[in-house]
Amino acid sequence: MKDGQLDEIDRKILRTLSQEGRISNQKLAETVNLSPTPCWHRVRALEDGGYITGYAAMLDQRALGMPDTVIIEVTVDRHDDEIFKAFSDALAELPEVMEAYLLSGEYDYLIKVAVAGTEGYERFCGRNCINCRGCGIRVRPLPCVA
Repeated sequence: MKDGQLDEIDRKILRTLSQEGRISNQKLAETVNLSPTPCWHRVRALEDGGYITGYAAMLDQRALGMPDTVIIEVTVDRHDDEIFKAFSDALAELPEVMEAYLLSGEYDYLIKVAVAGTEGYERFCGRNCINCRGCGIRVRPLPCVA
């Protein structure tokens, strides 16, 4: 990376790490046709430059007992920063929530949730979604094929 510009090797490193975050430096270097030391320096420069912000594990929903995915559209009754913050904070505490997006338009949030069947979905909504104090939430599930 020179002058903050990514070159093709940087892009290959990022692409490889995004697919296989635990790859060894030796294997990564072979993949991008570099020797190990320059590869290691490039990875560190990409981390220091903010291009790589962390590494994560991919979890198996089925092994965790939540094999199904539902997408839930959520509308809140009031649209102010206090309500959006309260709802976002509540979502962050729920382990079933995989992703959440604040939207514009007919719905306020789109939430991707891991559940165990219809009962898991109903339990999630009954226990969590409706209980955000002051949010006045209405939900509409969408089918999702995971």
